[in-house]
Amino acid sequence: MRSGKLVHVIAVLRATTTVNDAGTPVQTWAQVAVLRAELLERATEDFLHNAGEISTARTAFRTRFLADLLNTDRINFDGQHFEIEEITRIGRQKGLEIRCRQVTEEARS
Repeated sequence: MRSGKLVHVIAVLRATTTVNDAGTPVQTWAQVAVLRAELLERATEDFLHNAGEISTARTAFRTRFLADLLNTDRINFDGQHFEIEEITRIGRQKGLEIRCRQVTEEARS
């Protein structure tokens, strides 16, 4: 993997549950890693869903290998949050290709 192509910075976020002052469990996102990444593609798909038009942004990143990355984690890139849809290993722990879709505002919490 050529380091010259890893020009973007992404943060890996993992869901954690904390208890607020009222004793209610609250889900928050904690940063677990910061990685250099190559932005492979950025596309927006428009499709009809229940008689309404929806736009979904899809993004793919290539980065160095991170052993404990999970499909339930999220990526923070350029101030936007992305849910991980697919993680593909490159070689034998050489790198990862991460395919994501952008999280909408109501699904961010």
